[in-house]
Amino acid sequence: MSDGARNGPLLEGVRRLGAVSLFLLQLLAQCLPSLARPRLLVHQIYNAGARSLIIIMLSGLFVGMVLGLQGYNLLQRFGSEQVLGTAAALGLLKELGPVITALLFAGRAGTALTSEIGLMRATDQLTAMEIMAVDPLRYVAAPRFLGGVIAMPLLAAVFSVIGLLGAQLIGVQLMGIDQGVFWSQMQSSVALRDVNEGIVKSLVFGGACSLIAVHEGYHAEPTAEGVGLATTRTVVASSVIVLLLDYVLTAAFL
Repeated sequence: MSDGARNGPLLEGVRRLGAVSLFLLQLLAQCLPSLARPRLLVHQIYNAGARSLIIIMLSGLFVGMVLGLQGYNLLQRFGSEQVLGTAAALGLLKELGPVITALLFAGRAGTALTSEIGLMRATDQLTAMEIMAVDPLRYVAAPRFLGGVIAMPLLAAVFSVIGLLGAQLIGVQLMGIDQGVFWSQMQSSVALRDVNEGIVKSLVFGGACSLIAVHEGYHAEPTAEGVGLATTRTVVASSVIVLLLDYVLTAAFL
């Protein structure tokens, strides 16, 4: 195999990374001017956040219930089932909340963003805006990017709160742990640093998922097949990047 064939995927990866980085710089330059249209920004926060609430709340409840069951079973082996509240809170705030919310966000809101912008590209709406001297980055891409970045931490907070209620439902109502002990152990053991870690992760994940979704939609091939491929790439790339960034951020907070 020739050197060119071996280096092909590597060079393509570097090229795509550079293209996304340049797109991010252009997007950030348009974020501040796009704030002059708050109604559009609020609408995008609603699209990315409020419309994802049902799946986030249901997933958070079931994840919390499973965490309560598995955590109680594990802690009971060491006679430490009273610290179930602490284990559930740390697991949800630091890991499960931001990560699972980001994966659900990519699957629901990310694909919606990609397909919406991709269809605008396929129907020449973005080209028409450029012809009329209207910057699509400012009026289309930047508000959707900001909406995703703002909505993601709020969704992660909702996920964690509902998850804690699910863990409390299993631990207290089903397994018989004292409710006062469940919450007091949690309050005494969870520090502000743990909460900050979850907030930072959710912000980073939101920025990464929103950037990938907007970039793929903005540069999608102007065909039905191209929009479908861009949507698929959004889910795959967002999932991998979220898990990679989760490891990096977890190592940074240790």
